[in-house]
Amino acid sequence: MAHRERGDLDGRADTEAPDAPDAPRRALRVERLGCARGGRWLFRNLSFELHTGQALALRGPNGSGKSSLLRQLAGLLPREHGVVEGAAPASLAYLAHQNGLSLDLSARENLALATRIGGHALSPAALETALEEVGLRQAAAMPARRLSQGQRRRLALARVRASARPLWLLDEPTAALDGDGEQVFARLLTAHLEAGGLAVVATHQPLALPLPRCIALTLGPASSRPASSRPDPDIASATAVSAMESAP
Repeated sequence: MAHRERGDLDGRADTEAPDAPDAPRRALRVERLGCARGGRWLFRNLSFELHTGQALALRGPNGSGKSSLLRQLAGLLPREHGVVEGAAPASLAYLAHQNGLSLDLSARENLALATRIGGHALSPAALETALEEVGLRQAAAMPARRLSQGQRRRLALARVRASARPLWLLDEPTAALDGDGEQVFARLLTAHLEAGGLAVVATHQPLALPLPRCIALTLGPASSRPASSRPDPDIASATAVSAMESAP
């Protein structure tokens, strides 16, 4: 059975983060969402809300559906049932397990290309600032194939940061990062939330964010009810089903 931390019993946040000055009001609302893989429910009837300046820490064992939930929110997996509001493709930045880099391009070229495709091209000076922010200025001209896994993850985070999208969907963003890299991520996330952004972060690590800035949702194994069965309308919280495979 999935359970919430720091929230009420029907799966909705009971607190709202303080708004940043002049930040636009934003919200992500998920209502009774379900996801089935391999003929079994990973989760069903999952509901939560995020408001301006809030992050949701998504937790659970491998295969519990964390990555699948993020992919549903990003529009990359079909939604078996339920409602998602506030996750339009043009409003979100998605970071998967893979970093999404061209290994033949330099760190600078990768970031420039990503921001140009995303419709938010950076000036040369802004590119250098963005790379410096994640500790990659000295490696800016290096082909991505020569970067370490941690450096590639930093570059992927720089891309998310530079996207100027209000909703971040992050799948294990600190994977391969060293201690300094984890602090870089914490600074990026904090700045994003303080500017009025939102984030859903699948992680096995705690997010160093105070209440009411951060809430948590944990997915875990439950019954093996087949996905062909209808969701129980009396179940208000999410139910995760033992997965046959790790979530992608």
